[in-house]
Amino acid sequence: MAKYALPIGPIHPALDEPLYFRFEMEGETIKNTEIMFGHVHRGMEKLAMTNTISQNVILCERTCGLCSSNHGLSYCRVMETIGDIKVPERAEYIRVITDELKRIASHAFAVALIAHVIGFDTLFLYAFQEREKVLDLIEAFTGNRFHTSVNVIGGVKRDIDEELANRISKDLEEFKHSWEKVAEIYSTDPNILSRTKNVGVLTKEKAIEYGTMGPIARASGIAFDVRKQSPYLVYDELDFKLITETSGDVYARTMVRIREIFESINLIQQCIKRMPKGPINLGLIPRIPPGEASVRTEAPRGELIYYARTNGTQNPVLVKWRVPSVVNLPSLVEMFKENKIADIPVIVASIDPCISCTER
Repeated sequence: MAKYALPIGPIHPALDEPLYFRFEMEGETIKNTEIMFGHVHRGMEKLAMTNTISQNVILCERTCGLCSSNHGLSYCRVMETIGDIKVPERAEYIRVITDELKRIASHAFAVALIAHVIGFDTLFLYAFQEREKVLDLIEAFTGNRFHTSVNVIGGVKRDIDEELANRISKDLEEFKHSWEKVAEIYSTDPNILSRTKNVGVLTKEKAIEYGTMGPIARASGIAFDVRKQSPYLVYDELDFKLITETSGDVYARTMVRIREIFESINLIQQCIKRMPKGPINLGLIPRIPPGEASVRTEAPRGELIYYARTNGTQNPVLVKWRVPSVVNLPSLVEMFKENKIADIPVIVASIDPCISCTER
């Protein structure tokens, strides 16, 4: 059988972001893969050193659109840790609501995109249509559909009144029923099952070896979620399941995201019921003393780590962040092995990579 090398990227019609693959092939079968990323450099960590501490909230949110809220939250939390700042309880509930709305939107995007890559555009359009309803809720709350810009150091800058809370709860209940149809199609349609079952398998052992995070790890049977293992905000007061699958294939990664959407709806509805009255921020911009700290949060793609060091001035000495796609992308090498050329797009889509997060 013919052996040859197949390069794809970094600029390619099938790639939305610059990523380079070099596949070693035997006929149509992938034997080995070389991955290269780093084609874009935005200098965000350098820019964070020249901005003021408050300005960096907006900068960090611009790391990625799909998980913008989580970046803003993580940056605020690392500064609050350095400053030993106590955030009002109501603000912590609002932060959970914001993050979970963005998680739903992000997971829905990934699930819809897998349908599109397979060629099931009817399902893709239906899933995207339903996702728009979540973006409408985000817009009604934050004024934006993509970047929420809700977090500030010491709390949040937007409150949720009773009318909006009722709308969020009601619309999410309707969304849940619509998404149950999506879940049923994904779990029963023979075309989807043939393109996702036993495709792009990542075993639990290999998932641990590569250090994968988020839905990628949980789809391979690793029961790790920062919200459970290292609770922050008010997650330890809320009741939700840690979703896992065991097959580690494209199907498992898709179903983890689908099931997590239902858990996010459950979390938001709990927050709306339990959220206490009170202030949503400190009422002033706090001064951050000298110090250093790191925090972890669970972004839609997995564990997000922020580290910061300050010297008491209005500019941080250093801000660094480790995004989940950095550790998830290398695992594609294992997922591609013994699969076909036609499986490349769906395997890539199944890890929901974010190059804009990775290349800062």
